Amino acid sequence: MTDRELVRLALDACENAYAPYSGCRVGAALLTPGGKVYTGCNIENSSFGATVCAERTALFKAVSEGEREFEKIAVAGIKEGEDITFYPCGICRQVLSEFCGENFIIISAKSENDYTANTLGELLKNSFSLRKD
Repeated sequence: MTDRELVRLALDACENAYAPYSGCRVGAALLTPGGKVYTGCNIENSSFGATVCAERTALFKAVSEGEREFEKIAVAGIKEGEDITFYPCGICRQVLSEFCGENFIIISAKSENDYTANTLGELLKNSFSLRKD
């Protein structure tokens, strides 16, 4: 699967987001080495600490179905009137590090045609994790 195709799936996942507080709808598409994709969206809550980001939604869906190895994730979002590239928050980066090594690819997208790719190691240096590969 190409990065662009994965970004498209992340953008599609934005449609299911529940974001009445921030107005920021985020989607994620997580790819396994076997080619399976798990999508997720952000789900906000008036108790902001109970909010779940799109990246964790996708990861938790995959893990709950027995997946433990991941190749890359695309993160994309939409906020009316703003032109933003979406990156995983610190909590999501730390949670990803539990299952993904430093070379795991994170695609941060502004649109289907405008995105960048970084490794988890670049975005979360010296992580507290069991995995270092």
